[in-house]
Amino acid sequence: MPTILGSDRLLASTRLTGARVGLVCNQASVDASFRNISDRLASCPNTKLVALYGPQHGFQSDVQDNMIETAHAQHSKLLVPIYSLYSETREPTASMLSDIDILVVDLQDIGTRVYTYIYTMANCLRASCNNNVPIIVCDRPNPIGGECVEGPVLDGSFTSFVGQFPIPMRHGMTIGELARLFNEHFSIWAQLEVIKIEGWKRTMYFEMTELPWIFPSPNIPTPTSALVYPGTVLFEGTNISEGRGTTKPFELVGAPWIDANDFARRMNDSNLSGVHFRSTSFMPTFQKHAGKQCGGVQIHITDRQTFRPVHVAVTLLSELYQADPKRFIWRAPPYEYELVKHPIDILWGSDELRRLIEANVHPIDIVHGWQPALEQFQKVREQYLLY
Repeated sequence: MPTILGSDRLLASTRLTGARVGLVCNQASVDASFRNISDRLASCPNTKLVALYGPQHGFQSDVQDNMIETAHAQHSKLLVPIYSLYSETREPTASMLSDIDILVVDLQDIGTRVYTYIYTMANCLRASCNNNVPIIVCDRPNPIGGECVEGPVLDGSFTSFVGQFPIPMRHGMTIGELARLFNEHFSIWAQLEVIKIEGWKRTMYFEMTELPWIFPSPNIPTPTSALVYPGTVLFEGTNISEGRGTTKPFELVGAPWIDANDFARRMNDSNLSGVHFRSTSFMPTFQKHAGKQCGGVQIHITDRQTFRPVHVAVTLLSELYQADPKRFIWRAPPYEYELVKHPIDILWGSDELRRLIEANVHPIDIVHGWQPALEQFQKVREQYLLY
């Protein structure tokens, strides 16, 4: 059975007839025929597209780096404003919503707590509630599957734009399910409607959907990038390269002082499931260590059913810290609008990982430590699953 997106079902209905619509989307908001929802909605009879809203990296997903805001603009073809929700505001203002009857969100999430598109959606829920504008979220598949839930649950004192709610690093939910969780469990109470997917099951990874993969942000070029991301995104909180500036972002980890062969040997000796670490060297073209040869590893997933990206990343971090604690450095703020706390702490959702690694606590003990909160989250999560 083909996968029918929430956007397909919405546009095939009469739900938007007669409405002035605002649309939150980007260049990955396409259907099975590569048509962007903005073009499809603009051509719907008796429906008026009034405004577009772009998340981090911009409406075209062409702004490469983190923490670079995008400007408001005008769509050259559709002749409607494009409001940036990664600018002086990350939430639609009353004036941005003043001319619309319904706000529609169609964004491709990648299944990780720290991916900002889900918080752009959450901010849209708040704005919709505050301005009495109904909001529709078009559901899309979780590209890394909807079964596995892994990693620490965010501590409420470490909230940020990369973590607004106490959910785990790999949440195992679709963006529509998250919308229901955020709106009801965390009491936003917008007038929310989620348009479900047809033909998607929780066991499915993105390739099984037969939908085209359009990178949702510049450094998630493939579904494999998305699968390793819940773990290796933690390297953004260090001076170790996470592969930005290469063709394998988040699959490569390294730095100029690392002995690649020794690092790969130690990682493979850890006997982690579903993964092999290949020694390699790479030279980033931008970001950390740009133009310098880095020794490191490439993460090769050999069994995605047993691969646990957060466990893998904790082991990588532990090995690198223990090998050279003087050269291994936790990145200093600012990071994603947080000016005080360590970036690693807001990524992890607490300062626990940093403290435990510095104390040389074994990675498996760190993994065991997050289990009680994870089990509590799973009880809550069950109430909001749609598939």
